[in-house]
Amino acid sequence: MISQLRDRVTTALWLVRTLIRSGFLGSLRVDRYIRMGLNLRRHGGASPVSGIGLAAARDPDGIALIDEAGQLTWRELDARCDALAVGLRDAAGTSVATVAILCRNHRGLVEALAATSRLGADAVLLNTGFAAPQLADVLEREHADVLIADEEFDAVVAPAAQRLPSMRLIHAWTEGDPSPRGATVDGLIDANSGSRPGRPPRAGRIVLLTSGTTGMPKGARRGGSTDVASLAAMLDRIPWCAGESIVIAAPAFHAWGFGQVAIAATMSCTMIMRRRFDPEATLELVRDHRATGLAVVPVMLERITDLPDEVLDDHPMPTLRFATASGSRMRSDALVAFLDRYGDVVYNSYNATEAGLITTATPADLRVAPDTAGRPLTGTSVRILDDDDREVPVGGVGRIVVANNSGFDGYTSSDTKAFSDGHMVSGDVGRFDENGLLFVVGRDDEMIVSGGENVYPLEVEQAIDALDEVREVAVTGVDDDRFGQRLVAHVVRAPRAQIGADDIREHVRDQLAGFKVPRDVYFLDELPRNATGKIVKRELGAGPSTERKVS
Repeated sequence: MISQLRDRVTTALWLVRTLIRSGFLGSLRVDRYIRMGLNLRRHGGASPVSGIGLAAARDPDGIALIDEAGQLTWRELDARCDALAVGLRDAAGTSVATVAILCRNHRGLVEALAATSRLGADAVLLNTGFAAPQLADVLEREHADVLIADEEFDAVVAPAAQRLPSMRLIHAWTEGDPSPRGATVDGLIDANSGSRPGRPPRAGRIVLLTSGTTGMPKGARRGGSTDVASLAAMLDRIPWCAGESIVIAAPAFHAWGFGQVAIAATMSCTMIMRRRFDPEATLELVRDHRATGLAVVPVMLERITDLPDEVLDDHPMPTLRFATASGSRMRSDALVAFLDRYGDVVYNSYNATEAGLITTATPADLRVAPDTAGRPLTGTSVRILDDDDREVPVGGVGRIVVANNSGFDGYTSSDTKAFSDGHMVSGDVGRFDENGLLFVVGRDDEMIVSGGENVYPLEVEQAIDALDEVREVAVTGVDDDRFGQRLVAHVVRAPRAQIGADDIREHVRDQLAGFKVPRDVYFLDELPRNATGKIVKRELGAGPSTERKVS
């Protein structure tokens, strides 16, 4: 009993210290704390996007968001979200249960998220890389009452609008004269300026789609509540500070990018956005706005370090304190190059749509092991299990399972998530080293069985990635009459590199066991990626008819 009480007191003190150090808890006037509480109550309780209302009460005249349309204060953004909520309710002509959002990074996406939550409806964030059939299937499955979409996606949206005639389409970002387009986000906000929606029975939930790199993306429902302890665990690892500025380059429709928007709002941090990622323009945003934070997916950081030295020299980022990345594997050479140029500012996280933030590698961790996913956050339990659900020894490879307070509330479809002793099965495989660092080896469903031996593509990819002549690589397995499956390496050469297939096979043979050497090596101009930067291996197939070793 005494030890439990001591643990609770220790945890409470850690929580308060962390929130004070980050500026989340500060010396505000009492009336502002009261307003913050009233805003939470008016919006139906805490939600992942309730930070906008909190920031409006805390720092109403602070800059909330900067995008290509200009800037908004927290007071202005909060009022626009209220007006849009009223406009959505009236435009739908009926109760709104689900709002789907197909937007790039800009104010319209943020406003749509908050307005939907204030109606007590569920917001479904859609991948901007969807083709028309996939978009229509997801909208039908999610029973969308309203679709808020950027005008540029009209051709993709049209088939879904025909299939779902009762779904109301509202345009977000538009170009030129808006008169022919019907309802727009800005039009609804202007028409309902000064109006507020009534208090919903509950705060709305967020539906985040899985990446869908191996099939139809699932809708992962995240509950409406926000866990302060989970926020503190993240703040304890990544040095966010309230009231500072962060450039959010990671796509906000993705779990990682959405999480950065939610944290920024909760911390009253200015969100700086650009609809399309451009590496040089991203550096300019950080420099010109003196941003202290940068949120990216790994391929973005790689594209930045791939810029010519003279461009990088012209874009210093002296104010940058942290660059936080997640979503896929990061090239070790790009990571080290970024650290060497901009200092020890990279925090690389292992994140899952269902489980949220799981582990984070600090710059110190990454200097020692650039390919590590780091250590579990406070309050998160990570185990490595074998096929019989027994924990494997340190260094052993097994299934990664996770227990935390992510708020995962099941899939919107009939799919289910497996659990083991209260831990969610992530679908990834990995190992812990003797220092407690997690290394993600790959996806469980990507394992290749060749000649009776198990091979995880990631370790082969990392071996090939180490070659200076290779820019990036993906390893897949294809059917083979003799071995069951054989390994295929799809390689993008570095500029002006002349490396050949035999060079790559010889290098892998020197680094790994013989059965892990790719029998086929193909050279491509680029690897297929989805809108979040993840490599889509199913599009690689058996590879093009190029350079192949004939056995």
